[in-house]
Amino acid sequence: MFERFINRPVLATVISVFIVLLGLIGITQLPLTQFPDIAPPSVEVSASYPGANAETIARSVAPALEEAINGVDDMTYMTSTSSNDGSLAINVFFRQGTDPDQAAVNVQNRVARATSKLPEEVTKIGVSTSKKQNSMIMLISLLSDDPDTYDSTFLQNYVKINLLPEIQRVDGVGQASVFGSKDYAMRIWLDPATMASYNLSPQEVMAAVQGQNVEAAPGRFGEGSESALELIMRYKGKLKTPEEYGNIIIRSNEDGSLLRLDDVARVELGSYSYAVNAEANGKASVTMAIYQAAGSNSNDIQVALKEVLDNSSASFPEGVSYLVPYSTKESLDKSIEQVLHTLFEAFLLVFLVVFIFLQDFRSTLIPALAVPVALVGTFFFMTLFGFSINLLTLFALVLAIGIVVDDAIVIVEAVHAKMEQTHQPANRATHHVMREITSAIVSITLVMSSVFLPVGFLEGSTGIFFQQFAFTLAIAILISALNALTLSPALCALLLTDKHASEGGEKVGWLRGVELRLFKGFNAGFSALTERYSRVAGLLIRRKWLSLGGLGGGERAGVLDVDGDAVRVHSK
Repeated sequence: MFERFINRPVLATVISVFIVLLGLIGITQLPLTQFPDIAPPSVEVSASYPGANAETIARSVAPALEEAINGVDDMTYMTSTSSNDGSLAINVFFRQGTDPDQAAVNVQNRVARATSKLPEEVTKIGVSTSKKQNSMIMLISLLSDDPDTYDSTFLQNYVKINLLPEIQRVDGVGQASVFGSKDYAMRIWLDPATMASYNLSPQEVMAAVQGQNVEAAPGRFGEGSESALELIMRYKGKLKTPEEYGNIIIRSNEDGSLLRLDDVARVELGSYSYAVNAEANGKASVTMAIYQAAGSNSNDIQVALKEVLDNSSASFPEGVSYLVPYSTKESLDKSIEQVLHTLFEAFLLVFLVVFIFLQDFRSTLIPALAVPVALVGTFFFMTLFGFSINLLTLFALVLAIGIVVDDAIVIVEAVHAKMEQTHQPANRATHHVMREITSAIVSITLVMSSVFLPVGFLEGSTGIFFQQFAFTLAIAILISALNALTLSPALCALLLTDKHASEGGEKVGWLRGVELRLFKGFNAGFSALTERYSRVAGLLIRRKWLSLGGLGGGERAGVLDVDGDAVRVHSK
């Protein structure tokens, strides 16, 4: 079947070029990440109970929500955290492969059932449900040189109004969140001693504020009447300044005097929450986290974010600047650069080793062409399987370099051996070789693939982590087998010559003479090494106790622990 490619080298070449073109298209479509996404999908449910402590939250809010959420489709487990600032966070985790959008909808439906069981203060603020992004790629901080003029509250509101919408519009940004809740809010600081003297409770103050700070639709005059004019009533709406809030009437006394809010409290425009306080380089700041959407290119996202920041920084208030304390781009670029260097070095080493052993440039060229075809073509199938370009897939390609050349080397060496034995021309020798070793090539490919494929079917986070590594390597091996059965035989028939028939009295130049002497010395040394190895192997076969003793004598294990920038090595 595959012998027809020997007589049709153009067809074999077109197949290889087509595979390379598909691979180049795949490279442009593949997302770029540091590691595969192994974190299971999760949905976060958050609620707030102002003034409550962690015990109150755990007693009055958490049970109703947990009971309603428990058992949602594809859920594995959930965690609940109650804090003394009155906040509740429930994280619901799902099986790997669950659609996070559908999971968020299912959780939201469960939360809606429990709303009627929650305290009124909680339902007024609202219970939020959102899918949680796990792939944080960047932290951005906005800092002020003059905290008296531009404090952290101003910075956070400036970010949410002017910067955050632009960042959220960047293609590939899954989520952009600002740490802390420092939105502008009217803060009413009650004086307990003064309130006690007036026999006031916080509930009375809240009722007065809610009753006199309302947004209403006042309507109009003259609608449907005989009057020619229709007057629209205008209402100023909710209060806006601390002075207006201070004039809220809490109580009217019997003597006609009024007790106002500023008599029992201090009113100021401040922050909604003071639970989070951020500083960068000792200066007041606000920090936001950027999360990558699934299937996007983290490098492209961070380049676009840097452009947005540079453009926006031109209109920052005086003394306000931005800082990027964390970014995966630098480490990812360095890691990928190192892997690409290793990839290039491995290719050169393989090319050199093959040339030393085959001792013919034309023979070396055939397996050398098999490497880029197999590696580049693998990217197309990575796209089909939904993989990404990450450190694991790149390391798989590095390892594949030494494997994908094997099939082509088998073809070349078999053709050389056939020409040496029968002195047939390359075309006829290649035909004979393909009849003899086609089944061997297929067997080699299946055996090599079976070594890596089972790893890709492991379950859990470990299986997902190594799935891309195993399948990438297996795909490269399969492509190399196809290449060895199509392009390599065609090139053998075209490029190889029977040098064994012309050895002897042929006059060669000095450079070729030096080359032949080097090869002759290498062959003599390699033959001696092979002979010694054969003797040692024969001895170990005859005296098996030596082999077994060598295996059991040196028991030593090493464990490498890596924790951030610290490396601990334990040996036993």
